Amino acid sequence: MNDTTKKEHYTFELSDKVTRQKVTFKNRYGIMLSGDLYLPKERGNDPLAAIAISGPFGAVKEQSSGLYANQMAGRGFAALAFDPSYTGESGGEPRAVASPDINTEDFSAAVDYLGIQKNIDRSKIGIIGICGFAGFALNATAIDKRVRAVATTSMYDMTRVMSKGYNDAVTLEERSKTLEQLGEQRWKDAEAGTFAPGAILNPEKLKGNEPQFVKEYHDYYRTPRGYHERSLNSTGAWNATNALSFMNMPILTYIKEISPRPMLLIAGEKAHSRYFSEDAYKMAAEPKELLIIPNAVHVDLYDKTDLIPFGKLETFFKEHLK
Repeated sequence: MNDTTKKEHYTFELSDKVTRQKVTFKNRYGIMLSGDLYLPKERGNDPLAAIAISGPFGAVKEQSSGLYANQMAGRGFAALAFDPSYTGESGGEPRAVASPDINTEDFSAAVDYLGIQKNIDRSKIGIIGICGFAGFALNATAIDKRVRAVATTSMYDMTRVMSKGYNDAVTLEERSKTLEQLGEQRWKDAEAGTFAPGAILNPEKLKGNEPQFVKEYHDYYRTPRGYHERSLNSTGAWNATNALSFMNMPILTYIKEISPRPMLLIAGEKAHSRYFSEDAYKMAAEPKELLIIPNAVHVDLYDKTDLIPFGKLETFFKEHLK
């Protein structure tokens, strides 16, 4: 076993029905993305239907997206879990940056990659977005007609939550103050010639008085359950000015244009983020389906295989990728 193999750390066990291989592909901005391609061991000679998967926001492919890909490959799909630009093992400088545009493009770049593989049928490609990458998945599907079906779990619309706060509670005065602070931070970064990090996303230890959903994030990202050393949510922070490009860039403007391709939105009944999925469902055109998982919280749909409706995801994609 070589050194690189020793260092590989996944937060889930690889299925004995599945193979996994590291792949790289470039997006339209020239950023080299890193992914893991999961394939069913038992497959015929016909090209496979395929699914591109990413998220949660601030996570890496060795966490939730890889777990999903592992599950979907075990159900007969080619599944590509990938690290978004500027994070994980993917390229892009500076590090720890997100972008509504570039992260949407990352999904289409994954579709590019899948569609030129000889063992994949390019007319049968879907995407799954988890958490913040659910919003990008919907945005990518709206613009990329090659995507035949889209599913989301524990969806966040990152442009909405960054610009308006949870439940749209941020006032215009608060928003203006935040933008002034971000502008001041740009001066500091320009003077320093580097990008200062923002607040640590999940501290090693909680004080105990945090909101329940913060405790739930901590339980996933900061414990052996979901910890990964390359995950910003486990160990780090986005750049201090990361929110800027999200503040006036609504990503669900064209959600109706996903139709007539099908959409499946999955959310936990007790998830603090549930309203994002419900509102996206209201905005979207048919065919669409909203599935609420009883008693589940937001992070349950990251890794709890007894709660994540993989059977439903399997039937959804088998029906619509044919």
